[in-house]
Amino acid sequence: MCIKFSSARTKESERWHSDGIVYPKPTWLGEELLAKLARWCVEGRQSGFKSTLSLISIMKYSKAYQELKEKYKGMVKVWPEVTDPEKFVYEDVAIAAYLLILWEEERAERGLTAKQSFVDLGCGNGLLVHILSSEGHPGRGIDVRRRNIWDMYGPQTHLEEGAVTPNDNTLFPEADWLIGNHSDELTPWIPVIAARSSYHCRFFVLPCCFFDFIGKYQRRQSTKTQYRGYLDFLTEVGSACGFRVEEDCLRIPSTKRVCLIGKSRTYPAAAEASMDEQRTRYISSRRGCPVSPPGEGLGALEAAAGHAPGAQASQRGTEARPEGLWLSGFHPREKAERVRNCATLPRDFIDQVVLRVARLLLGGQRSDAGSAPRGGVEAWNRGGSLSLAEVASELDRETLQRLKRECGGLQTLLRNSHQVFQVVNGQVRIRDWREEKLWEEKELEARKTRICWFFTHHPDGCVLPSDCCPFAHGPGELRPAPATRKKRQLL
Repeated sequence: MCIKFSSARTKESERWHSDGIVYPKPTWLGEELLAKLARWCVEGRQSGFKSTLSLISIMKYSKAYQELKEKYKGMVKVWPEVTDPEKFVYEDVAIAAYLLILWEEERAERGLTAKQSFVDLGCGNGLLVHILSSEGHPGRGIDVRRRNIWDMYGPQTHLEEGAVTPNDNTLFPEADWLIGNHSDELTPWIPVIAARSSYHCRFFVLPCCFFDFIGKYQRRQSTKTQYRGYLDFLTEVGSACGFRVEEDCLRIPSTKRVCLIGKSRTYPAAAEASMDEQRTRYISSRRGCPVSPPGEGLGALEAAAGHAPGAQASQRGTEARPEGLWLSGFHPREKAERVRNCATLPRDFIDQVVLRVARLLLGGQRSDAGSAPRGGVEAWNRGGSLSLAEVASELDRETLQRLKRECGGLQTLLRNSHQVFQVVNGQVRIRDWREEKLWEEKELEARKTRICWFFTHHPDGCVLPSDCCPFAHGPGELRPAPATRKKRQLL
């Protein structure tokens, strides 16, 4: 059987909008789907995750998603943030569709008519808050940093700028649900805040980055992936707080698409006081990490406490919550987002690292500044290929630490040095501009606005003649940079 997909014909005949969620992109259908189908047919795949949309009606979800996508697709065209509009808009539309169906079915189960209220902690761009509010659910979002797009939503979308620190003053008794959508350092605290806000408060978290109550989460079992281990940790947190924690897999364009939901409690409302002491002991146990393996920590704590709130338990609870804090040492993220793309590193430091890595790839040859290619382009030294680990082993510890602290690491700097290097599948090599595609028309105005690194530093000079090279061969060719800063920046 031979199946062919024509991108042009598919788009014209069905006129779908390829969002990567419900409507796959034609390139994915043609280039990846068949290979995946073949692999799935011959392998017995065992997944440690629930099937997609296992807790709600798929039919209802699909209908809700289509309606919301049509309603809010205009956000893609006016998106003012630097992030990818299609990914963020359609992902939040999908999350909103899931929550709307989850809450609709919850109302039917409980015999309720009023729509649930919510608070989104670490709401980011606020689009999820905007959609849920526009669909009739009263709620608000809180984030430490205001986003440009907030002003576009209108007064009916309530967004607040402020840090959320887990303490006795950060409770939301009026909210039916607390949401943590990629809420980073707040993620493990959301079940705790929900449990202490009111007996009827529930939670929904979609974790991405791995955080413990204080600092980054450290994997404790090598037999699990870090992602699976982190989900198990969050499930343990929810259980320690008295929730029946359920897991589901969302239909979103992300590798981190497992959500955890706490809809009901494991204890009666009358046992709230003793349950809160158990929460306090559990939170305090995470201070010194390590803690017992997942599934054993809570039982060990209960056994040590004898299931009785005695004087010792009260004293430990006081230690864990000085002046209303639930655990000292928690730090919310900084209001000013830190730039980690080499922009804060001195130019001479970046140049030294680039030159050192280039010499490693070229076999240690030194350069004659401003030299022309010697021996013709056939003899031009394009160097070898090294893994990132091999490159890192040749750099001193102080340089590596500075790179990781300021720009996210060596790989980030090399990828940003686009003119000089190619980084593919963890391998680094010198870029050969003979293999590069011609510049698009919109990029032509950036020609000759920067000095050619190869003309200045490569032992054989630049592989391209001056009239073909997009960079300036010497100061005499330099043109003024365009007034508008381009997204694609060349070294």
